[in-house]
Amino acid sequence: MSVNAKEIIKNKFWIVEDNGIRVGTLSISDDQYMLSDSTGTRFFKNEKQLTKKFKDKLTWTNLSIEKHEQKESNSFPTSCVPYNDMYDVKRKLPLFTKSEKSKSLYCAGYYIIRFDKGWVKSFCPKLITLERYHYKGPFKTELEMRQELSRAK
Repeated sequence: MSVNAKEIIKNKFWIVEDNGIRVGTLSISDDQYMLSDSTGTRFFKNEKQLTKKFKDKLTWTNLSIEKHEQKESNSFPTSCVPYNDMYDVKRKLPLFTKSEKSKSLYCAGYYIIRFDKGWVKSFCPKLITLERYHYKGPFKTELEMRQELSRAK
């Protein structure tokens, strides 16, 4: 028997598994542990009592939080991790490249662009596209962009 308490919320909530199969949940509040499983809910005053219940076969797995690199350029969302962040002051556009050596510039944020067939929504379009067509943006959220799109149509 190998019982593992897998942390879900740091220092507050765990999923209890027996050989990889979920058998219950464990939480802590008011300095006592609460174990809920198929036999009901039980309270334990400390970790020692809890471990004793599992015949010293309880192991703890800590929550592993992955650090994601920020996908933002000048506070506007981007489709990937931006390189070469810059800001076009004249056009008021947050610009970035998708790689260290890239020469293609992309505009961070949400936009609506008017092509021959009408207005189209766009996320992080190329700068050259915005230079060729009439556009509105940048918007920080998709909701703002959708509201402007409905006004433009």
